[in-house]
Amino acid sequence: MLLHLDSSANRSDESVTRQLTRLFADGWQAVHGSDGYRYRDLAADPVQPIDTAYCQLGRRSERCGVLPPAQVCTLIENAAEAEAWAVTRPLIDEVVASRTILIGAPMYNYSVPASLKAWIDRVTFPGAFTLEATEVVVITSRGGAYGPGTPREGWDYELPYLRAYFADHGLPDSNLRIISAELSLASLVPHLADLRPLAERSLAAARAEVLSCVEPRENATAEH
Repeated sequence: MLLHLDSSANRSDESVTRQLTRLFADGWQAVHGSDGYRYRDLAADPVQPIDTAYCQLGRRSERCGVLPPAQVCTLIENAAEAEAWAVTRPLIDEVVASRTILIGAPMYNYSVPASLKAWIDRVTFPGAFTLEATEVVVITSRGGAYGPGTPREGWDYELPYLRAYFADHGLPDSNLRIISAELSLASLVPHLADLRPLAERSLAAARAEVLSCVEPRENATAEH
């Protein structure tokens, strides 16, 4: 199963991450079919931020030594906790069922979009899942450049955060693929105009990398 998450607040065709995640998703479905495809637009259908009921239920689970998701319902003590778990459990089930998780995550203010952070907070219920056998593909865009030697080197708190988060949930580094398109504001901001060729090359390279991820392999079989 492919779980496809978009978190860009810009839901138009201008969104670079949405363009690239759609390219990946279309290629994946061409190989595997559409039955195993699940899409969530975290901007259009936001995940509720966690609240007191979620926290109390999570703490109770931890006191019991962390219960698997199927048993958490036995710990529910009130209607608010039941509602919190009703929102949370389907999101966790999607993660557990997924062989590949595709995340569109533009950098906002040097970190992840709030819509993505809300999803992360919600699915990260104590003991909910590990990701040893999962592949995660993060597609990110940023208005400027943050690589070695750039004026804002070290200002990227998005990718270090995501790397740490997924590593903490058992994802091998070899199973995390990050595809970035930089300088997305160069086509809009006058003082970045001289960087437009670099922006175009970065986007082209990101497109090529996306396509390389989903190219049909010899003897590939559809997932069930």
